[in-house]
Amino acid sequence: MTRYAIIVDPLSTGAEYGPAFREAGAVPIAVLSGLEPVPAFVATWQPENYEEIHYFEGDLDALAEKLRAYEPDCFLIPGSESGVELHDALLDKLFPGSGNTGPSAARRDKRAMYAALAAHGVPSLGFFSSNDPNAIDEWIKASGLSGKKLVIKPPKGAGGDDVHIVPEGGDWRTRFQHILGSTNKIGTYNEEVLVQEYAEGTEYLVDTYSVDGKHTLVDVCRYTKISRGDEIGIYRAIDFLEEDHPEVVALWPYTQQVLDAVGIRLGCGHAEIMMTPDGPRLIEVAARPSGGGHQMVSDLATGSNHIKRTVDHRMRGEFRQGFDLLHRLRGVFVCAHTTGILRNGEVLQKVESLPSFNWIKLLRENGTVVPETVDLFTCLAWVILINTDQRQLDEDYQAVLDLEAEVIIDPA
Repeated sequence: MTRYAIIVDPLSTGAEYGPAFREAGAVPIAVLSGLEPVPAFVATWQPENYEEIHYFEGDLDALAEKLRAYEPDCFLIPGSESGVELHDALLDKLFPGSGNTGPSAARRDKRAMYAALAAHGVPSLGFFSSNDPNAIDEWIKASGLSGKKLVIKPPKGAGGDDVHIVPEGGDWRTRFQHILGSTNKIGTYNEEVLVQEYAEGTEYLVDTYSVDGKHTLVDVCRYTKISRGDEIGIYRAIDFLEEDHPEVVALWPYTQQVLDAVGIRLGCGHAEIMMTPDGPRLIEVAARPSGGGHQMVSDLATGSNHIKRTVDHRMRGEFRQGFDLLHRLRGVFVCAHTTGILRNGEVLQKVESLPSFNWIKLLRENGTVVPETVDLFTCLAWVILINTDQRQLDEDYQAVLDLEAEVIIDPA
């Protein structure tokens, strides 16, 4: 019997699902949440990898009826952030009770996400979401946050898009007006703006896979992020950690509480968690594979990743517990210090001579206008360093930053 893997928005790293399932013996089917891919993921759309492509045009029942043609041996998975809610809605139509539980919004919308944590008694950061600046002002005062550092962002943003820090006593209203009513980089209209207390600490990426509400780790990374002006969450580096690392051991119980609270019982989980002086606090969690090229680096570091775990489970019923760190890996995000015309991007290729060099991907071409790096979508390049010698890894990391400083960007 033919098996069908139906992937909702197979974009970003979710684009890897089509070839992976075909290799495993399934026929991949694509469902797009709109008539075309969301803007940030257009370059990752590979229609040639799918036997059939269906488009959501607003009629959920009609789309579900088309997908019934693939029954009985088919399954649905979300490929990217933009497909999470449509995936959940289709699953409820086709296979009710078989997937994640509770409101789908808790796995996509940060206001619903944090509310779910509060309802389950899971510690979280203080937040308020509204389209009314006066209501936000009242919440700030009532929460004792007046004059304190705040974070302001879209409730349904991704990749660090439009995440800003408001300094002590700073003007949050200007950023509020900038975000409200705009469309973010994954095509979502910002109906509200979320304001949150600022969290001090170290941030981690925690990737998971779940089956019937049982969770396991896929990988864990420690983030290095930087700020530029009021832009925060600018990715600088990630370091993969061992499963028994003390920092991972401290994070894992809290992460499982988060997954339970937002209803992730089946499939991929991707959480970003800040370890604060008061303990771990969720930044955000998603029910899809981690993006930004992370599948490749996860496979390099651990020999597995979200894509492989999904295929192993869906096609062979395998549910691997935990992970092994095979390589000490640091991923480096090369940043543009300003907006302008890139003149000498080739200087970054000098990283190939570093002892720890493994891989580089140049994301911009000479002569093109490049944006100042403010999020994951606006990096100049990605570099992967691997070395068992931590000192050499640190030295090579600094060498990458030194080469970044040599990049010339002229005014446009």
